[in-house]
Amino acid sequence: VKPGSAGSSKSAAGAPEDQQTLLAVLQFLRKNKLTESVEILRREAGLPEDALDTKGADCSAPSSGGTAGGVDGLDAGSLLSRVAVSSSAGTPAPTKVFLGCSAMGVHHLWILSAAVADDQPDVSVVLSAYSQQGDPALYKVYYSDLKKFIESVLDCHRAELSQVFYPLFVHMYLELVYNNHESEAKAFFEKFSGDQECYYEDDLRVLSSLTKKEHMRGNETLLDFRTSKFVLRISRDSYQLLKRHLQERQNNQIWNIIQEHLYIDIFDGMPRSKSQIDAMSGSLAGEAKREANKAKVYYGLLKEPEIEVPLDDEDEEAENEEGKPKKKKPKKDSMGSKSKKQDPNAPLQNRIPLPELKDSDKLDKIMYMKESTKRIRLGRENLPSICFYTFLNAYQGLTAVDFTDDSSLIAGGFADSTVRVWSVTPKKLRKVKSAADLNLIDKESDDVLERIMDEKTASESKILYGHSGPVYGISFSPDRNYLLSCSEDGTVRLWSLLTFTCLVGYKGHNYPVWDTQFSPYGYYFVSGGHDRVARLWATDHYQPLRIFAGHLADVTCTRFHPNSNYVVTGSSDRTIRLWDVLTGNCVRIFTGHKGPIHTLAFSPNGKFLASGATDGRVLLWDIGHGLMVSELKGHTDTVYALRFSRDGELLASGSMDNTVRLWDAAKAFDDLETDDFTAATGHIHLQDNSQELLLGTYMSKSTPVVHLHFTRRNLLLAAGSYAA
Repeated sequence: VKPGSAGSSKSAAGAPEDQQTLLAVLQFLRKNKLTESVEILRREAGLPEDALDTKGADCSAPSSGGTAGGVDGLDAGSLLSRVAVSSSAGTPAPTKVFLGCSAMGVHHLWILSAAVADDQPDVSVVLSAYSQQGDPALYKVYYSDLKKFIESVLDCHRAELSQVFYPLFVHMYLELVYNNHESEAKAFFEKFSGDQECYYEDDLRVLSSLTKKEHMRGNETLLDFRTSKFVLRISRDSYQLLKRHLQERQNNQIWNIIQEHLYIDIFDGMPRSKSQIDAMSGSLAGEAKREANKAKVYYGLLKEPEIEVPLDDEDEEAENEEGKPKKKKPKKDSMGSKSKKQDPNAPLQNRIPLPELKDSDKLDKIMYMKESTKRIRLGRENLPSICFYTFLNAYQGLTAVDFTDDSSLIAGGFADSTVRVWSVTPKKLRKVKSAADLNLIDKESDDVLERIMDEKTASESKILYGHSGPVYGISFSPDRNYLLSCSEDGTVRLWSLLTFTCLVGYKGHNYPVWDTQFSPYGYYFVSGGHDRVARLWATDHYQPLRIFAGHLADVTCTRFHPNSNYVVTGSSDRTIRLWDVLTGNCVRIFTGHKGPIHTLAFSPNGKFLASGATDGRVLLWDIGHGLMVSELKGHTDTVYALRFSRDGELLASGSMDNTVRLWDAAKAFDDLETDDFTAATGHIHLQDNSQELLLGTYMSKSTPVVHLHFTRRNLLLAAGSYAA
């Protein structure tokens, strides 16, 4: 029972239980001669002076099966032994009084300081909230009773109320373990663990190993479960039904857990169906609160700089022959004009500082625009060719792959802690000449960039040594001068592709780093690892610029939004979070995957996100509205690679099941009915149309797909190592 923070004058006129608990506290204080405190609390609660005398008798009214002792029956020692006080070291914060009322009368009083309630608390303080709350033998009865009730309610409420089972089961089990009722805990676990949803299997395996109080200390999974309230989204009607049932049955044991450990996000409107709930559930801490996805996200693209595209000789010839000089120009303009007009959903051009364009970048942009004119428009009738790069005899163990944007280089990260770079074109890889030789070069000559390269070092591939553990993520810089790699050794390394040496080792993560990626504009990069946080870096800073903390387990993959103002992270807590680079805030939380997330991809227009996980599903999300919009089922194993085609028409997915699948992304996004979005509940009804959206499945002989990449002309490149 939460009587609200002391100071709300409503509590006096509130529910009778609220008044009783308040009076119980006042009586206890008075009994211990704390008259000043009694007066202050009484005045703040707006109670009359004689309230304590007239109502004194009521507050200890016996509840069914309870003792009539009330407060007087408990001595100060037994009452205060259960007080968990967590006070902040800084300034004293306003305190809230929480009262736990159980079938035994008034049981214990927590005084929680509001300032520290949100921080990661000390383990012992966290666990002390599991202090004994009832007869251990009755836990099975309480749970079975609730189960019977939920199974008997109308179908429309049953699906929603069934969500309560899992968090209740976990907290009741932990409460038994914490209070040293080992045999009861074991019996409780064996009886009800089979009823939980299959996607909680891994969590339950961890839970089953916690059989003694000592095991609970220092267990991270448990701490997360305790400190982050499990979020359930339930319609008002279903919630009232549950509340009424528990209060009629005097089932305060369960009601306390719901009050203390769950966050119920109540919405008005129709209850959700089983399929709607299943689509969104599965994460470590329940669903996201609706508030979490309400912030404005500027998902539009930044305006491209104005660059004149010089015509090729062949283009000019074509124009002269045709006699229609404007034949090819409009095509180019249409490619460039995509982001000429300022997108209303785009962030300000200078919202975050981006690096200046160098002359070489401008040349590259011109090359890109020329290539784009030769791009093939993909679609249902026009599927891309797929070129598969298979790493043969990769006994070192291939763990990561990346292609440069212009598809000229490919890099592999290996379990033997090396990074290898190959040239995919006939042009060989060369190092820059030594300083002595560079002095002899005429710096004014036109081909100075050619002359500084040392022909003697030309080879098809180079090996980069430096890491002291498997390399889990690699990323080329947009200008192809640098390569990032991250490793189990806890570092991210920046390599020069001109000298093929390591320039910087970034140390910030204390544990393995699972993924890293350069911003589409270069300069910034992001990394995520086993320490559950993602970090934003700039190449010229040793320390991270931002630390994105909030995931409850490893950050397994990281990606930049095309406009570089946002970073998205996927985690083994089975959620996806979108972070604002400017403020460091989390602006979206997506739940729905049933296993750790291993790959993420933004659509080229920045509006949508695709995610793949160990559950074999590919989910599509609308970033602006913060909703799941489609579920693509087909893969039978972990999805490790996702990539949208350059025009955003298709989505390619690669998996450990040795297949590449192509999906009709344009159709998936066009079919969205915006009415669904405006529904107050924010629930969309997912169509089961995976088969319609699947355009093709391509098997490899025995090669799991680790990476996918669309070239500038929309040829699909895939990579993986042959598993003999």
